[in-house]
Amino acid sequence: MTYQKNFHHRHSVDFHRLLSELLLLIRKNIVLTIAIVLAIVTSCIVPPDAQYADYFDWKTLTCLFCTLAVVCALKNIKFFTILARKIVDSTGNLRIAVIALVYITFLGSMLISNDMALLTFLPLGFFVLTSTGKEKHMAFVFIMQNIAANLGGMLTPFGNPQNLYLYSKFNIPTGEFMLIMLLPFLASIALITICCLFLPRDKLSITEACPYKLPAKRTVLYLVLFALSIVIVFHFIPYWIGLIVIPAILFFADRQALKDVDYGLLATFFCFFIFAGNMARIPAVSMLFASLLEQNTLLVSILSCQVISNVPSAILLSQFTSNYPALLLGVNIGGTGPLIASLASLISFREYTAHNPGKAGSYLVKFSAYSFGFVIVLTALCYLIL
Repeated sequence: MTYQKNFHHRHSVDFHRLLSELLLLIRKNIVLTIAIVLAIVTSCIVPPDAQYADYFDWKTLTCLFCTLAVVCALKNIKFFTILARKIVDSTGNLRIAVIALVYITFLGSMLISNDMALLTFLPLGFFVLTSTGKEKHMAFVFIMQNIAANLGGMLTPFGNPQNLYLYSKFNIPTGEFMLIMLLPFLASIALITICCLFLPRDKLSITEACPYKLPAKRTVLYLVLFALSIVIVFHFIPYWIGLIVIPAILFFADRQALKDVDYGLLATFFCFFIFAGNMARIPAVSMLFASLLEQNTLLVSILSCQVISNVPSAILLSQFTSNYPALLLGVNIGGTGPLIASLASLISFREYTAHNPGKAGSYLVKFSAYSFGFVIVLTALCYLIL
């Protein structure tokens, strides 16, 4: 009898522990969880068949993997931290330091994607504020870095994951792509700068020396691989070459970088390709989206981001419209809405609450005020240029 009680108790504890770990995993990967659920549900409506093979944009997945892998390698040698620290060290007061942090994140998102820019530079923002006793400005700085990451990546095809997908799907010429995004990009810089100018000019002093030094050979190697991944994005060489060369070199140079790749993001793309492909084959859905997008592609794509995030919006809506300029603008601007509008926003929220437990509510209020303000202003601007 005692054995039975112990047996049931032990298995009850194991079940509750497993359930807790599962819920924690879901909370940390909410977008991937949603993607998996949507893929499964739509697969019940449209059972798997030979047409599923046409759902996937392997070029986008390959380019994304290669870029993420090289960025992880650069991050492992503290390349971005050292570069950013040198820039921040040259500033003299809080306002200039925050503007430098935000600009670094803004420019970083153009090169290493928005989520990687935040994962790299949010810790630097935390370090600067905590080491100078300016923690009270952390919410504002994290929010500005988040907005900068989402909007800074809009200018380049590889800056945001949805850009990489649309650039590949519609074969958009690089010059045309950048021209479409130029005006909202410049407007974003102006708006972010104006917001930062309201910070005080308090003196800053960071006496702690940077403990890192770049290994010369690895730095050169990784920068060459990064250049290779960019060349692949711009279609100068076949994407399968990068899929062979980059992982092979990193396998010997930095295996950890291959382990650190955000496979959750790749899996999210994979699931959303299934979801979007299935939705496009449901006649009622196809007719509805085609009708809505024909009336106002920009507004529909912005509103879609507020509900299902910017990456799935780009994949889904691209099945029903050829108006890629409006779609491109919409899924970039739409990422600066609620937390769900962009994976990058969830990263910022997670980082802030980890350092500031109990302040999630106040952060969300400030975040919403700034984010929706940017969405409104940039949407109005895009209506003028389209």
